[in-house]
Amino acid sequence: MKRIIPLFLLFAVSFSATAQHEPADTDSNILRAALKGWHIKLSAGFNVGGTSPLPLPREIRSIEGYSPLLNISVEGAVQKRFDDSRWGMMLGLRFDQKGMETDAKVKNYHIEMTADDGGFMEGAWTGNVKTKVRNTYLTIPVLATYSLGSRWQLSAGPYFSYRIEGEFSGEACDGYLRHHDPTGEKAYVTHASYDFSDDLRRFQWGLQAGGEFKAYKHLLVNANLQWGLNGIFPADFQAVTFDLYPIYANIGFSYLF
Repeated sequence: MKRIIPLFLLFAVSFSATAQHEPADTDSNILRAALKGWHIKLSAGFNVGGTSPLPLPREIRSIEGYSPLLNISVEGAVQKRFDDSRWGMMLGLRFDQKGMETDAKVKNYHIEMTADDGGFMEGAWTGNVKTKVRNTYLTIPVLATYSLGSRWQLSAGPYFSYRIEGEFSGEACDGYLRHHDPTGEKAYVTHASYDFSDDLRRFQWGLQAGGEFKAYKHLLVNANLQWGLNGIFPADFQAVTFDLYPIYANIGFSYLF
């Protein structure tokens, strides 16, 4: 993953330099495409949000802490406005990071974990749970656009993501575990850990909606909400007994060619 971000940034810089320094016939081609309604955008921003069950199950009694992490987003997109219409379409390719850290108090929370002495435990946990989620995706948004005058534009549509890296890990501390179910034998646990990174779903899809403001001729400020419609774990995954959905807001800027 450490190599992917520099490659995206290098691509963006190279693309911009090429657009500025290539021969005049190339500039003319880009201009002609723009006059026909086609535009190219390079965007950068960050994601803020979380991966959460909907609604919060009763097993989660309170959220004691939350950190959104530094979630980078880099995107290239093409868009076209239809002739004599406010409507258009946009297709993109985005590098996305979506992650968070949470600290929660839970009761009878089903969990599978490993104690510090190496022993495996499974059952209903009551105590503290600290979880870290960090997933990296290649995402394709397919959006309809609607222009509100010359400066504002709204967009909405589905997105499709492929996970290239992922982490879902954490620790349980200062509580007790009832083996197998809430009526099982109680065992007090000072500290244990879990890691379900290898069980994460590879493909993700959802809906995206947002808007952008044209601050200058080539500079856009944009924001959108991305709401995952399938859980981050497959349906047959049993270590976590409820679905977790990625819900993130993206804030950033774009350069319009």
